[in-house]
Amino acid sequence: MSIRHLDALFSPASVAVLGASERAASVGATVWRNLSAEFKGRLYPVNPKHRHIGDAPAYASVAALPEAPDLAIICTPAATVPGLIAQLGERGTRAAVVVTAGLDKATKQAMLDAARPHTLRFLGPNCIGMLVPHLGLNASFAHIGAQPGELAFVSQSGALVTAMLDWASARGIGFSHFVSLGEHADVDFGDMLDFLGSDPHTRAILLYIESVEEARKFMSAARAAARNKPVIVVKAGRSAAGQAAAASHTGALAGSDAVFDAAIARAGMLRVLTLDDLFLAAETLARFRDGPSEKLVVLTNGGGAGVMAADEASALGVPLAPLDAAMLARLDAVLPANWSRANPVDIIGDAPAERYVAALEALATDRTSAVLFIHAPTAIVPSAEIAQAVLPQVTARPRRVLGSWLGDRAVAQARQTFRDAGVPDYATPEEAVRAFALLRSYRQHQTELLQTPPARDASHAMDLPAVRAIVDAVLADGREILTEPEAKSLLAAAGLPVVPTRVAGPSAAEAEAAAEALGYPVVVKILSHAISHKSDVGGVRLNIGSATELAQVCTAMLQRVRELRPDADVQGFTVQPMVRKKHAHELIVGASVDRLFGPVILFGAGGTAVEVLADRALGLPPLNTPLALAQIARTRIHRLLRGYRDEPAADIDAVAQVLVSVSELLAEVPEIAELDINPLLTNHEGAIALDARVRVSAQRPAGAANFAIQPYPVELVETWAWRGQAVTLRPIRPEDEPQHRAFLERLDPEDIRLRVFYSRRHIEHSELARLTQIDYAREMVFIATRPLPAGDEETLGAVRVAIDPDNHDAEFGVIVRSDLKGGGLGRRLMDKMIGHLRQRGTQRLVGVVLRENAGMLELARALGFQEGAHPGEPNDLSLRFVSLDLQNPSRT
Repeated sequence: MSIRHLDALFSPASVAVLGASERAASVGATVWRNLSAEFKGRLYPVNPKHRHIGDAPAYASVAALPEAPDLAIICTPAATVPGLIAQLGERGTRAAVVVTAGLDKATKQAMLDAARPHTLRFLGPNCIGMLVPHLGLNASFAHIGAQPGELAFVSQSGALVTAMLDWASARGIGFSHFVSLGEHADVDFGDMLDFLGSDPHTRAILLYIESVEEARKFMSAARAAARNKPVIVVKAGRSAAGQAAAASHTGALAGSDAVFDAAIARAGMLRVLTLDDLFLAAETLARFRDGPSEKLVVLTNGGGAGVMAADEASALGVPLAPLDAAMLARLDAVLPANWSRANPVDIIGDAPAERYVAALEALATDRTSAVLFIHAPTAIVPSAEIAQAVLPQVTARPRRVLGSWLGDRAVAQARQTFRDAGVPDYATPEEAVRAFALLRSYRQHQTELLQTPPARDASHAMDLPAVRAIVDAVLADGREILTEPEAKSLLAAAGLPVVPTRVAGPSAAEAEAAAEALGYPVVVKILSHAISHKSDVGGVRLNIGSATELAQVCTAMLQRVRELRPDADVQGFTVQPMVRKKHAHELIVGASVDRLFGPVILFGAGGTAVEVLADRALGLPPLNTPLALAQIARTRIHRLLRGYRDEPAADIDAVAQVLVSVSELLAEVPEIAELDINPLLTNHEGAIALDARVRVSAQRPAGAANFAIQPYPVELVETWAWRGQAVTLRPIRPEDEPQHRAFLERLDPEDIRLRVFYSRRHIEHSELARLTQIDYAREMVFIATRPLPAGDEETLGAVRVAIDPDNHDAEFGVIVRSDLKGGGLGRRLMDKMIGHLRQRGTQRLVGVVLRENAGMLELARALGFQEGAHPGEPNDLSLRFVSLDLQNPSRT
């Protein structure tokens, strides 16, 4: 992840246009005209064929420029680009926009090679360019500019960039940044998410994505940005076909677009299907993201509008909040006798402003529901008067009201009043409900964002040596597909519930012996390395009740397999008890490896019609129980699992544990390529796997190292004896937020002042979230904790580092609770961090310390740090810069 030099790209003081021209309709002329229109910085046209471009003197080369420009726009032929990049880098330019198209693979690589020694960053090639409206910067050849605003739009499609500029201009939508990535040879979606996620001018990020190349980089940046502000995505290519050659149902069902959906959800972003919904979601999330989002109350002065809202809510699965007796009594007290006495709350068409105010005050007592405020204009009271009257209720925090003023001129002033006050407003009730449905999805994704499970729960009983023995034996045998008995043995060793299974040779007598040992009725399946989907060749028979029937079945099965698969080497049969469970459901749990996002876990309705039903939800590992339950809830069969009429609810927790176990298996056994448990039979008593398929690969496509989301590094947790008690040193977790707040509140003001690590005593939730919800690939926080008598724990100290994109420098901050200083805790935390950074190959640990912070400087010296003036502020005598060479300690 890198935002290095992106400040030069997006806020330059000087810009050079290489290939600037006066030739009408040329790219160079258009870029120069756009830049010259409003940009207030220094502009330099570069073209050896011209002495002037317009009123500006032209320069023959990069070397001839009077200064190194912060930003260069390259509009020259493809073959010249690598050389120009090298010249710019040598002059000291740190950013470029390459609008030139037609670069072949070798030329693009040469351009990257030329940029790398100078860490010069560039957009493109083959891009429209970019706009930063609040700076008047239009570094593009777009036909129209962009209005200033607070939305950032980043697109992979140049054509969509120009169309979107037209579309947004007509609707008065403004932008903080408008960026065309083109072929994104350097700056990509991950970089843009990193930059925009902390940009103060941007309140929401909109992305148009066609493809993502580096999944872990993208997911890491997306998760970081989505914690700060809404990120909404339109993704092209929704109709991609499944993997026809997959050996499992899971492989066929887990198409790339479905995997992308799962990745978006896990990253805390929101995916929408249309450009209209892109802006609808941005408006809603930017203005209403902290409001309640589970249920909706419709408040209207027209019954028809309320019914339309209710119909749309039903279609989208948005629950309308029931009105309990207490709420009905409150509304009865302020509404006329003929009000609807139900949700939608119809307060009748003659409602004056006072009635709206009273109804909103009554509904405000329900803190769990949002209110959709619908008003159709009447001649009785002006809409603008109603808008002014309800303004205190609709602007109260947290925001709970969405508005829908029906009509045009008659409600224009009222609609503007709501918008000026920051209340989201929609043209129709259906649009408002759709926006609320998007909000609910976004909230669910944000909940998943908080989860960072370990790759494996240490308490879970997995017999890893037994699992490894099975996998190694299959690969040593030159096979990839496990037999059914091998697959079940592997699952059992991984701690999953599996039906007992016996192997019999290819004769009815051996099958009868196995059946006698298990007890009738039984299930018999053909056993062959070459046959994965046994039911396709008639290789499965259920509910066999006697030895006579079993003999007939085995003979007929062998004959049928010989006819349909004469090439198949049949080893015999597998025999298992016929499992009968009352109120049972057939499910599928599986895993496959996506080309981009790596291991993926599938859950859904199982059985032989699994691909026809296609009722499934995908999740990215690592999973824990909350994530597994959320994945189950995204399927249609979940409604059946919850129970209905006289059908008891299934043991959904047992199903979730199966998903978690599969996640752990994928983390621990990289050779797993595909896995199916189908059916997984479940009812109120639990879950059990009746059949399983597993494919392994020596290429090791799974494993935690290939997860798109880095797991919680449980291997870094350790216990340390300190002052006669056990102290745990571990990486911070998102759920540590409450105890981290308590830790910060116990610090003395003087300790806070001396530490640039935290700037104030009272910290907002958003800041605490940033401190506790970290990406372990780009930063690390170790905390020291000890248990409390009530079973909780408290934080005693913390050390944090932010690691630069090249893994060269890590900047640290360490702090110990004020009443515990001087006991060696800070030294122990620093030792742990230094060891961790050395292991990951970080080159240098650096920090900025106030000169008066004698304790920190003394600790740094004891650890071997070098001390000197701050390189960025050499004349500031109040600051000291300390550094430790991590890989060559003798140099310090």
